[in-house]
Amino acid sequence: MYADRLYGITLRYARNEDEAKDIFQEGFIKIFEKLKQYQNKGSLEGWMRKIIVNTALERIRRENKFMLVEDEAYMEYEQYKYEHILEELGQKDLLEMIRQLSPQYRVVFNLYAIEGYSHKEISEKLNISEGTSKSNLSRARQFLKAKIEQYYPVKISQVI
Repeated sequence: MYADRLYGITLRYARNEDEAKDIFQEGFIKIFEKLKQYQNKGSLEGWMRKIIVNTALERIRRENKFMLVEDEAYMEYEQYKYEHILEELGQKDLLEMIRQLSPQYRVVFNLYAIEGYSHKEISEKLNISEGTSKSNLSRARQFLKAKIEQYYPVKISQVI
């Protein structure tokens, strides 16, 4: 029932489909092992989602793929409104763009923009400063903006 949605989460954190499948399997094993710990508070899907995200983060840390660039003096960033452009992009195109982000940018982007964590929560979860989290998010957005602009002849800043 939840497999497609949870697998979609692993695809955002993984470099490729094989890695996503491994994360997905590890995550579901943890879900089944911890099922008795679920206390029917909040949604089951949300509880499982946290386990899947944490499994992805553990794997990234375990394999040393997450080399953070500490940058206290993060750049101010604008909130870009991509909604109208993102509707035109295919889901696979967008997923591929996210996969092209470096591990540190991809993880922070996923946690902030998709999972809804605050920079404070991300900094605690990844053991980095809030400034580093903000900087990594800003750089991820710049990268994604450049990739999206490759698909469209008009600059995003001219459209928005």
